[in-house]
Amino acid sequence: MTEQQDPLSAFITRPRPNVEAGIRLFCLPYAGGGALIYRNWPDLLPAGVEVCPIRLPGRENRIGTAPFRRIGDLTEALIGDLIPFLDRPYAVFGHSMGALLGFELVRALRRREAPLPRRLLVSGCWAPQVAFPHDPLHNLPRNEFIARLREYGGTPEAVLDHAELMDLFVPVLRADFELVETYTHIPEKPLECPISAFGGEWDEKVSQEDLANWAEQTESHFKLTLFPGDHFFLHGREAALTKEITRALLG
Repeated sequence: MTEQQDPLSAFITRPRPNVEAGIRLFCLPYAGGGALIYRNWPDLLPAGVEVCPIRLPGRENRIGTAPFRRIGDLTEALIGDLIPFLDRPYAVFGHSMGALLGFELVRALRRREAPLPRRLLVSGCWAPQVAFPHDPLHNLPRNEFIARLREYGGTPEAVLDHAELMDLFVPVLRADFELVETYTHIPEKPLECPISAFGGEWDEKVSQEDLANWAEQTESHFKLTLFPGDHFFLHGREAALTKEITRALLG
């Protein structure tokens, strides 16, 4: 399946457009990730769910576009493209950096009095009211930065060992980590929509308590589900994760 960008949007891809879908699922990537993270999801979710991965600047066919370094700037750029696609029920999923971005995106939509999602789905990310729990990476010297990426996981070894590829990816990864590491939570009223949180049982970066703290960000139902795996459990547990998302959206 070939990913295509919607002609109306710089950000939104619709690998399998479905005008009859009952709900759209907008999927946001982790640091350094792109829309292709979710390439299998249209086959794993019911036909009534239209999967719409978000393609951020600096990656895939937007490799020549400068990535954002502040979450508020990215949210404002994305929201204009997103609003035309809120003509039916929708949900937002994000993993790690994508979870923080999804949360701030929904709050920005609420401030604009736009339709709110049926559910916010957050994965592999500490709750936004919790300060960034790790030492910053984004401003490390190149060799140290790459060494920390190797420890962090998520970036294939073949990419980490390829100097020319890393010349392309390091600026994007630095920008993404800066976006997360400079994030400051501004308290607002909890969201009216339910929140589902997902995590890996062996994730050394995001604990079960970190995930449980997301309950403070909703006035509605909250559910936490753990899967076997580490921080990037979603790659090995796609079938189980999408099955749980289906229950959350359509159950």
